[in-house]
Amino acid sequence: MIDTHAHLYASEFNHDRDAVVARAQAAGIEKILLPNIDLDSLAPMLATEAAYPELCRSMLGLHPCYVDSNVKQTLATLYPWFERHNFIAVGEIGIDLYWDKQYQAEQEWAFIEQLNWAKALALPVVIHTRDSMSETLALLRQQQDGQLKGVFHCFGGSVDEANAITDLGFHLGIGGVSTFKNGGMDKVLPHLDLNTLILETDCPYLAPVPHRGKRNEPSFTELVAARVAELTQLSVAEVIKVTNHNAKSLFNLN
Repeated sequence: MIDTHAHLYASEFNHDRDAVVARAQAAGIEKILLPNIDLDSLAPMLATEAAYPELCRSMLGLHPCYVDSNVKQTLATLYPWFERHNFIAVGEIGIDLYWDKQYQAEQEWAFIEQLNWAKALALPVVIHTRDSMSETLALLRQQQDGQLKGVFHCFGGSVDEANAITDLGFHLGIGGVSTFKNGGMDKVLPHLDLNTLILETDCPYLAPVPHRGKRNEPSFTELVAARVAELTQLSVAEVIKVTNHNAKSLFNLN
């Protein structure tokens, strides 16, 4: 399995990261993809990748929750890193209007700027969206010229939203929310094309049932795979085979 979205570099893992990685490998995790969030996460992320070079691959981007009035300087500091390191994606980027809308204009500017990075670098994008699906889709429709590809990570929306995303050529990242009793994905996943799905944990956040409310980790990807299999009436082996293929193709992991 491939955990396509894991903050394995987060401080929540500082006391037992080796053990977490060992559990992941014992569970059959072959790759863990690390999304960047801001300037401060860059060093621990790259250190984690260096510690587990066969397992981890890093992305580079500015998470919308870390966008502020200094966003242009922040992006100007981040972008040169693409020349210094082989990142697999631009991410995680997007729009988050859950907490407040103070920097909505800056978030939208940063989103478009980083989509342009992806075009220039021929890299996929990893999109974070919270309380902002219509805004994110509207901007993506404007910017999609056939060059953009990527994933809406931690997807928990409707069938119509899923179709809007896949119509734009994007994948859907399925994680722990799919296992939540009131997550709503039991009514959505049966209608999705497995060829558009990839698996993720978003650890240490959003742990799947029966670990909900506790620290998430990459080994729990198997619980997500089992839930997708249950809701799509496919075998776990088929779900893993197809989602692995999707992830390897999207992030050029072969």
